Amino acid sequence: MQKMRLAAARVSMALAMALAGMAVWQPLPVLAADQKPSAKQDATATASGEVRRVDAAAGKVAIKHDAISDLELPAMTLVYQASPALLANIKPGDRVRFTAARQNGKYVVTAISN
Repeated sequence: MQKMRLAAARVSMALAMALAGMAVWQPLPVLAADQKPSAKQDATATASGEVRRVDAAAGKVAIKHDAISDLELPAMTLVYQASPALLANIKPGDRVRFTAARQNGKYVVTAISN
């Protein structure tokens, strides 16, 4: 009886989370040995843009850029992760050329220069 109540509570919680717009755990797809990850998963591209904000201590930089087709990004301002060492000489307002990568679903600046 206790197990049935616990199971019902879990189902109720999952339903409430789904209705509230919260993510419900979903298993990740498994690739067969001969399949390669899709282009949407990991990609690299070089682009230019304008630095809007820099938080070197946190390893973050916001860059306003045009569309980056290789990363399937529209024109936007996006916060990228970056090594604090890469951001040492970068400040808001700088026009920069940068290389960005999508790694495990996150956008990372791997090179940047002004």
